[in-house]
Amino acid sequence: MKLVLFGPPGVGKGSQARFLSEREGAVHISTGVLLRRAIRSETELGMEAKEYVESGMLVPGPLVRALAEDAVRATGFKGFVLDGYPRTIEQAEWLDAFLRENESQLDTVISLQVPAEVIIDRLSKRRVDRETGENYHLDFKPPPADLPADRIIQRKDDMPEAILHRLRIYDRDTHPVQDWYRQRGMLQEIDGRGTFEEVYGRIVGAIPTHGSTP
Repeated sequence: MKLVLFGPPGVGKGSQARFLSEREGAVHISTGVLLRRAIRSETELGMEAKEYVESGMLVPGPLVRALAEDAVRATGFKGFVLDGYPRTIEQAEWLDAFLRENESQLDTVISLQVPAEVIIDRLSKRRVDRETGENYHLDFKPPPADLPADRIIQRKDDMPEAILHRLRIYDRDTHPVQDWYRQRGMLQEIDGRGTFEEVYGRIVGAIPTHGSTP
């Protein structure tokens, strides 16, 4: 199983990647997690990336590429789910060339589709305990009744206007990459609505090599 998983904020992409990792044995590769880990570990690449992060700048493509390629190589090119990479057509071309050089290729590229109004409803109901940082959700994980109301806050980026802005940026940045894969007959758009299990079933059913040796 070798795939790229696309999905906007609030679509449940991270949860599905974890499901695929736990149940199918695929390594969940998140470039965001890799970057934070490299910075904490103060690796050479991490220290270089840290300068950009602290300056509020995007980490250059070649640095992100190096992290992604190292992580894929560590799997032996057998089973992985890429989350957050590629983000540009240039990165998609890099990934394609890198895999071909190592006699490998993606099984498929999956884009989870959820209407904007559903995502806004999901994210706008998230709440945070200002003291502990614990996350809650008004529908799925309400704050304990004995927790003081003034400790429960809504983050600014969980306000409907901010969520809509994030979705517009995601749509702007990822559409070209998804179109690149669509033109190559690799993109599959999956309905991301429903329970985690229902969505997981759709994803697994869309993987051409599922059931075979990774």
